[in-house]
Formats: sequence, structure tokens, C-alpha cells
Amino acid sequence: MQMYVLALNPTDSVTEGFLPAARRLGLRVTLLTDQPGAHRERYRRIHPAVEILECEVRDFHAVISRISAHRRPDAVFSNSDHLQTQTALAAAYFGLPAKDWRAALRTKDKAQMRRALAAEPVRSAELAAHQDPAVLRTADLPYPCVVKPREGVASEDVILVESPAELLRQCARIRARRPGAALVIEEYLPGALHTLETLGDGRRLHPLGGFHTELSPLPYFIEERMTFVAAHPEPVAAQVLARLDELGVGFGACHTEFVVHDGHARLIEVNYRAIGDQCDLLLAELLGIPLFDHILRTHLGEPLPADLGARAGGAARLAYPLADRAGTLTAAPGPADLTVDGVRLTYRPARPIGEHHELYRTNRDYLGIARATGTDQRTVDQALDAFLAGLSWEITP
Repeated sequence: MQMYVLALNPTDSVTEGFLPAARRLGLRVTLLTDQPGAHRERYRRIHPAVEILECEVRDFHAVISRISAHRRPDAVFSNSDHLQTQTALAAAYFGLPAKDWRAALRTKDKAQMRRALAAEPVRSAELAAHQDPAVLRTADLPYPCVVKPREGVASEDVILVESPAELLRQCARIRARRPGAALVIEEYLPGALHTLETLGDGRRLHPLGGFHTELSPLPYFIEERMTFVAAHPEPVAAQVLARLDELGVGFGACHTEFVVHDGHARLIEVNYRAIGDQCDLLLAELLGIPLFDHILRTHLGEPLPADLGARAGGAARLAYPLADRAGTLTAAPGPADLTVDGVRLTYRPARPIGEHHELYRTNRDYLGIARATGTDQRTVDQALDAFLAGLSWEITP
């Protein structure tokens, strides 16, 4: 069977999760990307059987044409946050199982998401591409409020602003980096930040648990630590699932971020794909399920089992050491896999030694990813903290 995978940058989710799953399922994989060199370099030794074709994957017409001229597809899939609508449209063209492209668009476009959630009003304004930020002077916005790219990811250019003057300054700054970018400005939603991870086949939706997210100090929103939550309180989970139903979400994997304040859950954003930054790898390990196989099977039209057989009683935490300055990484720890006091610890570098980076104030500042799994949360936390305390990084300006 032939599966086409759409991708931008190579990610751990694809290399360590989905491609091994495709191999287990006996799938012939052709990867479509606008960055073929980066993928060939990474897959040369670990996934040599993957065929890599250059394609303008952000253009659904180009994707359909490339597939049509190559080989008949049995599935079209992507775990890229940027490519869900294109993937859904391409799959629909070939009559294959897929997410509803309208739901993919609603979740990717943060302004559309707010308009679709009429039962959960959030005061917001949209600054369309090339529209003068000066129009925001008359917008009915509460302060503080949050500025974000309408279709952004990974906390990129997301910032809290305290006044109309600061709002205009930040919009101008973001536009300087992203010429013509559409922005969303919305009220700041207080509360503890959580995620809900789900897996569906279009008929049945399985909650997989989620995470409690610890963020960097405001005004930025960088995810620094994630603690696994096996199940959110039933009223909270019910509210989030109801909002997902309004958006039309229910096929494949979905990663939903929300805050809880006074028992009420309000969505921050919906990423209609599996959670990244190695949280998906951790979920598969902790729950003891073939998560990536299940996700791919849904795109092959196979129904999910009524019971996924997920293991209970696990505890886990992830930490993301951050660069605190711009410069060249001159010394850093290498990858590690070890077990301490029954806790399995895994560390993977996120930046190669010798590479120069600016300070982005986003997830792009990650120096590495550390994850810990066990059966007792306190022991997991202590083991991870002790492990991180023994690591060091050197950044030369």
C-alpha cells in the first residue's frame, strides 16, 4: 500500500514515530516536501527506503498534481501543523479517508476558530494581511491582551501587551519579521494551562489524557515543562470535548490547549495533529499503545478499537532547557538514555554544537528535550530535576 506523507522540516514525530509505524504496517512511503535536502540528510541512514520528492506542499493543487503524476495513493497524511488543510483536500480529491478540510482550516486559523466557537465568546480582533495596525486604535479590546499570528505555532511572535501603544509597537515588530502576516489580538485568558490529547476515527473519539504546561514568565509564552495528566476532571474534559465537536474535530490525532479558571475551560488553540516536542513519543511509551500505528490506520480507513488498551498508573514529565542569550553553542551534553530509581530518563539535544542562534523567545530557544517516565510523580520529578542539574551548556556571544 502507498502512503504519501507531507512534511516541512524533519521532526522527531516523523522520524521516530510515524515512519517506523509505516514500516511496521508494510506501507510504501513517499515523502513530499519543499525541503528535500534536509530530509535526505536525516533519513539517509535511519529510513533509506523512504522516497523523497520535492513539492510545494503548502499548495494543495501542487500536492494533488505531484501525487497524480507519480503513483496511486492509498493514504495521504501529515503531522505538520501547517499542512493539515492541504492534506485533507488532497486526500478528499482521491476519495481517501481524511479530516474534514473545513475543520482543519477552522483549527489552523485562530480567527476562524473564535468565530466558530459562538458558545465560548472571547473578545478579539483580526488584523488582516497588509492591513494598517492603526485600525486597532478603535478596536474594543481589553488590556492586557495577547497578540499572535493568525496561523502561528510554537509561541512564535506570541506576546502579552498592556496598552494600545504597546499593541501597535508589537504589531509593527511582528510585521517587520513577517511582512503581510495576518494577526489575531484577543483577551488574555487567565488560568492553569493544560492540554488534551485525542485520537479518533470519525466515529469514536478516545481521550488519551493530557499535560499540565508550565510557561516562561510573561510577556512570553514558552513551554518550559509538561507534566502528564492521566485524566482531567470530568466536567473540564466534557467542556473541551464539546468545543472540539463544535469545530468538527474527530479524525486522527488532535492536540488541544486550554486554560482552566474557576472550573471553566476555555480553548487557547487547537492543533489538529499529534502533540510534538517528544510528548507524542512519551505518550506512546507511557500508555503502552502503538499510538503512531493507530493514527496511520485511521488514514487507511480502519476503525479504532473500542478500547485502546492503554496502561494506567504511569507518571511522566518533560523539560525543555532554554537558551538565555543569543550566540553560538560551544559546549552541550549529548543524547542520553538511563534509568535512575526506577525512572526512565531520556535526553535529546535540540541544537547542534557550533550552530549560531538569535534569542527568539519561542520554542526555537530549546537547547534540548528531557523526558522522564515512571510510576510515582514525586520520584519522576526528583529524578528529572537531579538529571538536569548535572547538565550544562555554553553559549558564546
